[in-house]
Amino acid sequence: MSLFSELQKASSEEDVKDAYIKALRLKSYQKNLIDIQTKEVWFEAKVGCKVSTYAMFTQLCFYVAQALKEGEEIPPFLCVIDSVKAAIMETQTVYSLLNDKSVKIKWGKSASDVTQEALEVVSQYIGTHFVSFRIETQEKEFIDTVQKAIATGEIIRTQITPDNLKQVFDRWVEMIGREIKGIEPENYCLLFFADIMSDGTVSTHENLPAELLHRNNRPTFLLDGKLYELGNYDGYRKFWAIYNRPPEAEYRNYLLERRDSLIPTDERSFKGAYFTPLHVVEKAYELLNRTLGKNWQRDYIVWDMCCGVGNLETKHSNHRNIFMSTLDQADVDVMKAAKTCRAATRFQYDYLNDDITDDGKIDYTLTEKIPQSLRTAIAEAKAGKDAAGKPAKKILVLINPPYAEATSSDNIENGAETGAEKTNVAKTKFAKYGMNEYGKASNELFMQFIIRIAKEIPNATLAIFSTLKYVNSQTLNVFREKWSGKFLDGFVFHSKAFDGLKGDFPIGFLIWKTGMKNIEFPSEISCEVLDKDANPIGQKEYYNIENEKLLTNWIERPKPNDEQVIPLKNAITPATATRDLRGTKWSDNAIGYFWCNGNDMQQAARTALFSSGFNGGHGLFINKENLWQVSVVFSVRQLVPHTWINHNDQFLKPTSELSDEFKTDCLVWMLFNGKNLTAGADNLVWDNREWSITNHFIPYTEDEVDAPDRFESDFMVRYIEKLPHLSGTDSPFSCEARAVLEEGKKLWRAYFSATDERTVRDKYKLNRSDAGWYQIRGALKSRSESGDFPPVSFSAFETAYRTLTEKLRPLVYKYGFLR
Repeated sequence: MSLFSELQKASSEEDVKDAYIKALRLKSYQKNLIDIQTKEVWFEAKVGCKVSTYAMFTQLCFYVAQALKEGEEIPPFLCVIDSVKAAIMETQTVYSLLNDKSVKIKWGKSASDVTQEALEVVSQYIGTHFVSFRIETQEKEFIDTVQKAIATGEIIRTQITPDNLKQVFDRWVEMIGREIKGIEPENYCLLFFADIMSDGTVSTHENLPAELLHRNNRPTFLLDGKLYELGNYDGYRKFWAIYNRPPEAEYRNYLLERRDSLIPTDERSFKGAYFTPLHVVEKAYELLNRTLGKNWQRDYIVWDMCCGVGNLETKHSNHRNIFMSTLDQADVDVMKAAKTCRAATRFQYDYLNDDITDDGKIDYTLTEKIPQSLRTAIAEAKAGKDAAGKPAKKILVLINPPYAEATSSDNIENGAETGAEKTNVAKTKFAKYGMNEYGKASNELFMQFIIRIAKEIPNATLAIFSTLKYVNSQTLNVFREKWSGKFLDGFVFHSKAFDGLKGDFPIGFLIWKTGMKNIEFPSEISCEVLDKDANPIGQKEYYNIENEKLLTNWIERPKPNDEQVIPLKNAITPATATRDLRGTKWSDNAIGYFWCNGNDMQQAARTALFSSGFNGGHGLFINKENLWQVSVVFSVRQLVPHTWINHNDQFLKPTSELSDEFKTDCLVWMLFNGKNLTAGADNLVWDNREWSITNHFIPYTEDEVDAPDRFESDFMVRYIEKLPHLSGTDSPFSCEARAVLEEGKKLWRAYFSATDERTVRDKYKLNRSDAGWYQIRGALKSRSESGDFPPVSFSAFETAYRTLTEKLRPLVYKYGFLR
């Protein structure tokens, strides 16, 4: 158990002492007037956290003063400890105060009764000399510091390394950054690096974006010609009492390159501030060597128009052939300070906004930022020859662009597809004026890069890190029809390789030869698969499939009518959205609503059945004519688990006729799936009215499950009665499906065998007999957890359901729903 956990259980001062003794592994110690006394350290301990660090150190100074007076041995360190905090200080710090004859300290009668005057004198003197820790978050640092002090005779401050960079930065912001007057939070990281890359007076790097200065012996920061002072200096002193600066020389440039990890997540996704892992960069260069030839670094001019701090080019051996541009001037400054790719041409350039005319053309004279040598190289590459008539140097665009999108799956899930979410993505100048003919490609920042590159350097070779959306997403089919590129080679790897990227999905590094005539976008590409550590683990095919073959186009979608219904955001929870609200209308003869957002594996989890409209739309109404197809699509979307490798796989229409057994198996699998959120309930309040919803998805009669009252709908029972019997049986269901139905019936009967307590009835809206599978499952589990009812086991049901799942899963591929 951790020290902090032990301290939270401490009820006395003795408990606190014992917890610290154990954690610090103290061997020779005494418990006397001084709470813990060793040869190296004296400890003052308190239970709780109400006594200040200064007051505890003052009590220890009382003992030191007594020992000096009586000529007793004094340890080199003083330490104060309580249930949440601790601090350590070198004893010699207070010697000059205690030995100063001109300072008369009125201590009081005892250490536990020191005077306010003594507290004020000692506090003023020691304020910048002790190192403090919060045990909950800095337990390891505290223990390491004390143990090293005992072993070495000195307090060794914590080194700043790649492993603790983010933690150190967060604490710097808390103790220093927020005290800097007038600075914007997005610039904290620039001042942070100015601070740590200095020994306090001399910087380790010249020309960093920000500079640490001193005015009147106090730290001041200089950024963009403006001085920024601290409102309070206590945090600054305490911070640098904990950490050692500057970092070790071996880490300095790497730490500067990791500026991306300190940028807020939303800003990172828009700017593409994700440090490309060096082990992945190495794999990329290996692939470029195999694909373009071993002399490609000599034969190609490289332009990386979103280079960040340049780590994608550090493996290049011929920097004079490289042009590196980036959105932030600070990145250019960091590269120059760290001397990254010194022979390369490095400049600030906003690729999606600079030099774009109002008719979507590219005009370098608008900003004059593009170096003339790069303009010449682009012009010669287009012409195919240089000024002397010789073959022009080829251009390789090597980029890891930003992945921000206007309509991410997260804001789609929240019903927010339009409006503010698009502000920074679809409204770049190039998206506004240069992408009219590319459909929804303007919703993706990395697609904007690809399309401007196609217009600007139409015969370039493109080597790009990106998601795989442009390869097979149904929303980008217009792009694939217009863009011309021959796939040369590529690999995919886990998004977890990038620090800070959310989700589990593949990032591709694909190489394309663009601008080739009469070349259509490939119908299939094959990529090597690497794990997050860049180890090969297999091969993966990606298919570019016509929209008419997608599963989303398989079911006829019933039209809505004018009947108003309550929109739901969960089984029995009314919608709360006010903008772009869906699900308020019904359809003729509908029995439910099928939410099926998107057509690929990444969206498969966004699947559910509702007894009324769903507040986010993106689905279809269910009636007796399309129910069998809904059952199939529902099951197909849920049967195969989502992984980062199959993330982009598209669901397809079946390639052969489906058997009756498969259809009915899917029906049963859907009825007892956790995403079946159909329900029966009264008194749902929405739009200042009370509403009721009816459950049409109960596969049993009232008698079969001992229901106390009539079900409002017997639709599913009548539907099942009309299903054709399977060949050689007297049932429409397979033995696996029958087993699920039988075990489900037992749970339904168990639900009706008792009445739930009021809180459970209110939680699941159990106010009528036609409760749905969601309500019944929740009520039974609540009973088991309460201890007031005999527990109900789901084991037999789960076994039967798992057996049906294992039967159906391979059929998803057999029938061609997934390739």
